[in-house]
Amino acid sequence: MNSLRLLRPAARQLCKPCVTQPTARRAFNTDTAPVLYSASAKVVGARTGHVVGDDLEVDLTMSKALGGTGDKGKTNPEELFAAGYGACFQSAMNASAASMGIRMPTKKEDSVVRTTVHLVGDMSDLELGLRVDMKVSVKGLSQEDFDKVIKKAKEVCPYSRATQGNVTTNITTECT
Repeated sequence: MNSLRLLRPAARQLCKPCVTQPTARRAFNTDTAPVLYSASAKVVGARTGHVVGDDLEVDLTMSKALGGTGDKGKTNPEELFAAGYGACFQSAMNASAASMGIRMPTKKEDSVVRTTVHLVGDMSDLELGLRVDMKVSVKGLSQEDFDKVIKKAKEVCPYSRATQGNVTTNITTECT
């Protein structure tokens, strides 16, 4: 009987579920944060329409893969998102590197972000989403510094933060 009493605390410990601590997230409230910049766009005609923004005017076309004409010289929402995410992530890399005392290449062509945005799902069920593949190439950094810059950029890039938990983003890197 005494031996059972001694084993109970150990048995209780074994039966407790394993709880892992969630990854710490930066406390940042976009509802109350000061606005640094705002961009606006007016769209008329959906995916085959026209966009007018503060400093932007583009025609849209439905991609051939989605049954559209894929007109040359026109764009689509996925291309615009790929361009925005890629540019934002590269800016986050530059800011992250500077904050850590790491020097990024001075030649623009030595730091390249190629972003592909995939529209995924089922059109007939209107069950749609996005997936992003990003390839980041940088010349002149050590692998250790490059890894630090990418890690920090993932944490601070507004697009990365906005898509976290919603959009799978696969980032591959190449440091030469």
